[in-house]
Amino acid sequence: MEEKSRDYLAGRLRDLAGKAYQNSFLTHTDFLSISELSCVFQIFASEGIPSNVHEYCGSRYVIYGGFEDAERAMVCFLPDYLDEESFLAAENAEPSVLKCIHVTPVNNKFSDDLNHRDYLGALMNLGIERDQIGDILTGEKEAYIFATPEIGELICKELIRIRHTSVKCTFVNPSECDISPAFKEIDGSVASERTDAIIAFVYHLSRSEAQKLIESESVFIDGRTAYSGGYDLKPGARVSVRGHGKFIYLGQSGTTRKGRCYVKVKLFV
Repeated sequence: MEEKSRDYLAGRLRDLAGKAYQNSFLTHTDFLSISELSCVFQIFASEGIPSNVHEYCGSRYVIYGGFEDAERAMVCFLPDYLDEESFLAAENAEPSVLKCIHVTPVNNKFSDDLNHRDYLGALMNLGIERDQIGDILTGEKEAYIFATPEIGELICKELIRIRHTSVKCTFVNPSECDISPAFKEIDGSVASERTDAIIAFVYHLSRSEAQKLIESESVFIDGRTAYSGGYDLKPGARVSVRGHGKFIYLGQSGTTRKGRCYVKVKLFV
């Protein structure tokens, strides 16, 4: 499915926020990709909404994908009787905007070693649109799939085989998901917050090597191809470097006496 255009997203956000504000009930988008979420924040910024103010068209909003640091997430607009803490507590106790499905082999002994692509391919074969599915967290002989409620019901009924492995699906609360992306925080000093400088620091490359990766269109920032190494990364930016991995830029923590920047990143391992 093609990514939603900026105009479509802007109209959809205004509509959902207006309904939450006027009718005092919870509304939300479908699952949005990293680049679509980046576009959402650009829309908010273009309308003068600071990044630390989680309110749009009179309605508070929460970015929610079922767990912290989810790559695919919904924008949820809250009714006036809910705040973010109450919303998250309610979703952990009794999910309403999404479902978490635990997928395990029927017989561990005869199961394949399945990866993210295997699970996603099986879901696409069911005719499910990508915006109805959130993140897929895979572990050894199991996976957790986040999906919209209706599609979650379909998955539990119809997903019975992945490759040559017979599987069973059960609903669990998102808080029961015990798989999370593995990462480590690293920090150090760089000349600037330029994309090429940060990439060189994270992956122990020279600036020219980092620039070559960018020129070969191997670097993606918030899901979009980076064409310039001179772009300053913003805190929270998700960076993927083909052949090397991905990280989240956490921002500056100070400067050295020589004017270099102390920076932190969350490196996925």
